[in-house]
Amino acid sequence: MKKKKKINLRTIRFYNSKIRISIERIIYEFNQILLSNKPSTGIFDLYKIGLLSIILPEVINLKGIENKKKFKHKDNFLHTLEVVDNISIYTNNLWLIWAALLHDIGKSITKKYIPNIGWTFHSHELIGSKMITSVFERLKLPKKKYMKYVKNLIKYSSRPITLISYTATDSSIRRFLSSDEIEDLILMCQSDITTKNYIKKIQYQKNLNLFKLKLKKVEEKDIKKSYPISGYHLMKIFGINPCKEIGIIKNILKYAILNGIIPNNFEKANLFILEIGKKIL
Repeated sequence: MKKKKKINLRTIRFYNSKIRISIERIIYEFNQILLSNKPSTGIFDLYKIGLLSIILPEVINLKGIENKKKFKHKDNFLHTLEVVDNISIYTNNLWLIWAALLHDIGKSITKKYIPNIGWTFHSHELIGSKMITSVFERLKLPKKKYMKYVKNLIKYSSRPITLISYTATDSSIRRFLSSDEIEDLILMCQSDITTKNYIKKIQYQKNLNLFKLKLKKVEEKDIKKSYPISGYHLMKIFGINPCKEIGIIKNILKYAILNGIIPNNFEKANLFILEIGKKIL
């Protein structure tokens, strides 16, 4: 039986330079992999033939497990592939999937062994976010809002965990609420839960649910403070005195705002209560 010829990385680089495929075409095809039902299959194939190390060496650097004095860390490359598959189930947002793919690239630089504690990756989110600019420039990915979006998701990818403590202030929570990326960040954190340890998995999910609850409470508090329609206004436009119907209308309005049925502004709220008032009063 004829032995298959082994193609090494040097050979692949040689043929790649001779074929002269544009980086734009390479990224186009790579994006199709990211948007597939199971991106890990295509990404791992690229890894096996040596092309992934040319396209994204930052991801390849996450490969492997280091064991020292009975302390070891997980294979962050395989973990990354799992996170990408997880998030692809819920979204076709290409740049959110890119963020999931690159979310741990700072770990190869920040990895450190501490005696009696084990392996740490302190500030890998911050380091990873700073690496995004060079990745986008090398691969000629679109900058401006897309690069900033990916950088922010990676930079704050562990931030929700610090906000689950009971000492977290409303102002720190509001910094997340002011961002349009909050739902994507939560989805990425959800997808990042890949542990096979059942107890840890339950705890991570509990922490994330607690963070969601805190966000909702702060949002409700802010809406109450900036309530667009007062009880006095309701009595004035309907020409009635204080009564239970006023409370009913206010509760219906509150529900509509909190659930996104209408925006939290006076004009829309006023039109809404006029319609509600016709049915109740």
